[in-house]
Amino acid sequence: MPSSRRARADQRAQRINVALLAQGHNMAVAARQLAAQYGLSERQARRYLEQARHGGRVEVPQARVVFTVKLPADLARRIRSTAHARGQTISALVTQALIEFLDRLHPRSGR
Repeated sequence: MPSSRRARADQRAQRINVALLAQGHNMAVAARQLAAQYGLSERQARRYLEQARHGGRVEVPQARVVFTVKLPADLARRIRSTAHARGQTISALVTQALIEFLDRLHPRSGR
């Protein structure tokens, strides 16, 4: 029985990448195999196959963790306001800002 819960971003990317391996095979057979492998409906498996066909390989995102910090209220308001104005989530804005800040302090080699 297929699960009724949505796949996480990393699961989705992995399934699309696995579906890439099925290219050139009969779509119905590939959908049944993918559905059986991941406990999906054949309909969802076909969606992964179509996404693989049209989009190619998908980068598997890193796992996310909750990281709580205390910020001054004014800074928290500025972060929320900026994220809203840019059409980003607060997490995306703060992630981008921290990566840029840390890369300036300690540049990573091989980038």
